[in-house]
Amino acid sequence: MAGARRVANDPRRKERIIAGALEVIAERGVHRTTHRAIAERASVPLGSLTYHFDDLTAILEQAFLHLVATMSEYYAGRMGAARDQAEAREAVVDLVCGTEYAAPHQFVLLFEMYAYANHNEAVRSAAREWPRVSRGSLSAHFSPQACRALDALVEGWSMHWYFEREQGGPDRVVVAAAVDALVDRLP
Repeated sequence: MAGARRVANDPRRKERIIAGALEVIAERGVHRTTHRAIAERASVPLGSLTYHFDDLTAILEQAFLHLVATMSEYYAGRMGAARDQAEAREAVVDLVCGTEYAAPHQFVLLFEMYAYANHNEAVRSAAREWPRVSRGSLSAHFSPQACRALDALVEGWSMHWYFEREQGGPDRVVVAAAVDALVDRLP
């Protein structure tokens, strides 16, 4: 075409689409997420979504897989930095009480992911894999039984904290005592 302007290939476009999808899901929920809303949020042409993904389901799957990978990476990094069990216990407390592991918008995404996992096998598989990866991160310092209990404590307490955040979040001393009680009780 004479006079047509060629736009350089955007190598990060797919990543921007996934990031945009997560933002839209957090804001609107899966049930109100559309191709158009994702394209607008990602600042990409609408046709880019169908170029990179077969359909909206594929975008949602990739977005949730990215969420799990990102959160697992932080979890593993925090646990991997612990040099001994005392530091590992403190790391678990940080996962519950800190703000880096699961920010409020990430919890909205987790709730959306868990609900969507009931209807999508790929996301259900990721949701099943996540605790295994988390427990693997804990396993350098804790017994298998303690890993299972600590992982449930991190996720459950963090979810409760999300809904009670106006009350100031979890009490670090109480969380540390719960971590110590679990670890000391489980061989």
